[in-house]
Amino acid sequence: MQRTAALGEDGEVSGVPVVVVGAGPVGLTAALLLARRGIDVLVLEKHPEPYPLPRAVHLDDEVFRVLQAAGVADAVLARSRPLAGLRLLDRTHRVLAEFARHPDAGVHGWPQGSLIHQPDLEEVLAHEAAAHPRITVERGAEVSGLGQAEGGVTVTVRAPDGGPDRSVRAVAVLGCDGANSTVRDLIGASMRDLGPADRWLVLDVRSPVALPVWPGAHQVCDARRPATFMPVTGDRYRWEARLAPGETVEDATTPDRLADLLAPVDPAAVEVVRAVEYTFRAQVADRWRHGRVLLAGDAAHLSPPFIGQGLGSGLRDAHQLAWKLAAVLEGDDDALLDTYQAEREPHARALVRVAQLLGGLMTGGGRGGDVLRRAVLAAVRRIPAVARLATDSRTPPLRRGPLVERRGRAGRRLAGTLVPQPEVLVDGRPCRLDDVLGQGWVVLSAGGPLPTLRGAPEPRVLRTGDGPGEVTSAELDRWLRGGSVLVRPDRIVAAAAGRRLIGSGRAAASDLVRPRTPTGGRKVM
Repeated sequence: MQRTAALGEDGEVSGVPVVVVGAGPVGLTAALLLARRGIDVLVLEKHPEPYPLPRAVHLDDEVFRVLQAAGVADAVLARSRPLAGLRLLDRTHRVLAEFARHPDAGVHGWPQGSLIHQPDLEEVLAHEAAAHPRITVERGAEVSGLGQAEGGVTVTVRAPDGGPDRSVRAVAVLGCDGANSTVRDLIGASMRDLGPADRWLVLDVRSPVALPVWPGAHQVCDARRPATFMPVTGDRYRWEARLAPGETVEDATTPDRLADLLAPVDPAAVEVVRAVEYTFRAQVADRWRHGRVLLAGDAAHLSPPFIGQGLGSGLRDAHQLAWKLAAVLEGDDDALLDTYQAEREPHARALVRVAQLLGGLMTGGGRGGDVLRRAVLAAVRRIPAVARLATDSRTPPLRRGPLVERRGRAGRRLAGTLVPQPEVLVDGRPCRLDDVLGQGWVVLSAGGPLPTLRGAPEPRVLRTGDGPGEVTSAELDRWLRGGSVLVRPDRIVAAAAGRRLIGSGRAAASDLVRPRTPTGGRKVM
């Protein structure tokens, strides 16, 4: 089902609170998050049909909580596969180190890493958006202009058949239209390089029989020809390899070179669905907001592929934007939107830097670097702490700011991080914690003083225990340590109080004992 917005006599579409430009995963997720908060959304997508080929292939457990908030996590999980971890290989594909992940759900209630076929993800999101009465998706609608006045935005939409342009009046516009964002250009923002561009060959392959490969990501640590391989979902597989200066896709896919890249898989036994050059960039936009127009996803930041966080960062943008924009539309000051870039840009920039660092460590240094890697990995792979770090799915905490209070020992450790999501019991009923927290601000308390934050709405207080309406969870009690946390709508801890310190260990989601797979369902991929 696809609804089309109605035109007025003057060709203007009115009464649409939010226009989302771009119907990719970030745009559709933003639309679903807003619609679930009671906000009408018009999604404009210039392409008449969804892009049929895969791009992103990885999502982590933090990002699955965004999909959970959008109502699609279980459907996406059913079309994904858990990522077994990471193997580092030398140029002959000999294993230098293996960092395996536990197959059960992690501290956020979902597999720490999942491999996806992006068209499957987009199909799930598009189906959910088409079924939602507050979302209208219009394909073949290209945005060509933006104008702001009197607290609103007028969007000029070019007709696909060459007819007259029309305008759409909205209270806000989200530019989720990708790396070549039109919205970014229209607000005068530009991308800033954090490092040189990197040209890679990307091969998407299908095999009629399951290939005998380890079900995780493989990184070939070869300074001459670094490469990545992973089984995706079903019969789909992905190979990537860095292109040499001046080398073309045709050069890199001759029979001999293809045999070297796919070894030990026989290229004649598989179908190469796509062989294309991708230029991976490390960039962040200088401005993410102009009035009521905001950027998200690839329109705001681009990352090298080494930690699989490109799409994840965009979905985090959508999660934060949705609750802040909804609050503004309900009467909060527009200044709340100033905190969006202030919080998300440093986080996205940090992940780009980590991707650059790990990429250099795994593939740089020439032949000398290859020799050094073999020696170092032979030693560190036997150290449990290194293995935990390599498979840890946590991202850096948000920095201190108006919505992140890091005072005191408990606050410094917890504020800015995601509250964990174990399976909990409420009145004897098992459920995921986020479904209990709801969409607003919540104080989650195991006792002691309740944290506050200047300017935050009055939160609901949810206590742990086994009484009526209380949350029963031994894992959560161990994490709270007798204290309380103030949780924002995006599940970020805004402030903490009264939490007992035990030893000198790091008080974070890692304190939580690994939960079982939930009912119903430094990053390294």
